[in-house]
Amino acid sequence: MKKITNIAFDLGGVVIALSYKQAVKRFEEIGLANASQHLDAFCQRGIFGDLESGTISAEEFRVELGKIIGRDVKYEECLYAWQGYVENVPQKNLQMLLKLRKLGYKVCLLSNTNPYMMQWALSNEFDGKGHSVDYYFDHLYLSYQCKQMKPSAEIFHIMLNGQKSCVEETLFIDDGKKNIEAASKMGIQTLCPENNADWTEPLAKILEID
Repeated sequence: MKKITNIAFDLGGVVIALSYKQAVKRFEEIGLANASQHLDAFCQRGIFGDLESGTISAEEFRVELGKIIGRDVKYEECLYAWQGYVENVPQKNLQMLLKLRKLGYKVCLLSNTNPYMMQWALSNEFDGKGHSVDYYFDHLYLSYQCKQMKPSAEIFHIMLNGQKSCVEETLFIDDGKKNIEAASKMGIQTLCPENNADWTEPLAKILEID
């Protein structure tokens, strides 16, 4: 087994604690009936998937969501609903990311996400200390920008090429089993913590660091 030099992290459920229930509740608050049938904890479908795959823009999503709800939906309402996925940002996770970079690892984010979520993540409100999410990573590979979503092999290839890394030297951390299975089939090393579980100690053991 080659030494790991490149580590790719999922955002929701790994770097940040995710709340699917809160997201469903917020979408229902703005008028989306049976929101749980539209939303997913790991990979979105319909216009939600179109937004995360970059097929439609944030504005097009707002218009289409309005058609489903039956009224004009404001941009701020979309922000409020989508950001319901955010439960909290564990500082322990962020400190580990900084530690890994200090130790010389290439550290990137590989996430199925969208402009509404990233408006928050890329703001200085992300960590509560004035830093945005890109402060913690060398590079961000976001589904709506890559025009690909996990578990497609294409988004993993985009990440590997961007990081100038091979599969044998890459570790991928995600709480979605389908995403982990896709990465494993490609030969990427994987770690699959439970949603919102602590992954810092298992990762330290894999890398043999204190």
